[in-house]
Amino acid sequence: PEVCLRLEVGPSAAVHSPLAVQNGFLHMLVHSYTAEFFMSFLTNLGPFLEDEIIPEVMPMEIEVVDAKITLKDDSPRVYPTSPGPVPITLAVDHVIVKRRDDGVFYLTGQQHWETCFILPWCSPGFLQEQKAPAECVLAAPAAGARGLQLKEVPELQRELQTMKLALAEANMDKARLLQEIRKYNPLFQL
Repeated sequence: PEVCLRLEVGPSAAVHSPLAVQNGFLHMLVHSYTAEFFMSFLTNLGPFLEDEIIPEVMPMEIEVVDAKITLKDDSPRVYPTSPGPVPITLAVDHVIVKRRDDGVFYLTGQQHWETCFILPWCSPGFLQEQKAPAECVLAAPAAGARGLQLKEVPELQRELQTMKLALAEANMDKARLLQEIRKYNPLFQL
């Protein structure tokens, strides 16, 4: 699964924080998530996030592993012949957002996957834990990466992302050049 959620309330949530017993504790894992959003979507979220009532603090932990979010500018173009702005891609290897009892959000990150982790509340076989970190393997790989070490997967994904960005840039250059040629010769065909 790309998203796993777990909400704990009651005496069992006391291991996370004293406030979690009363208000609950939310643990969320986002793994291998890819999405594209328009900038207008983000700017229109503001009114929905405003609230006049101060909510109760719910301790939580949100873990984002290997996610990619692309932001596209959908505002009207100033110049009709302009190819438009280049989309912005935000790639996240491993980030943890924690909210403690004081209501403050803490952002931490890891540079490398040094150990495997297992989340018993996700579906069985989501990630497999083995004793030696160098031999950690995905239990159900989505793209045929069976047998790759977890340290190699982010490296290969970064390399793939770099190649995709170079290809997208070359395609945009090609479109821009064709547009420039068509300014002078509208009947030009490639």
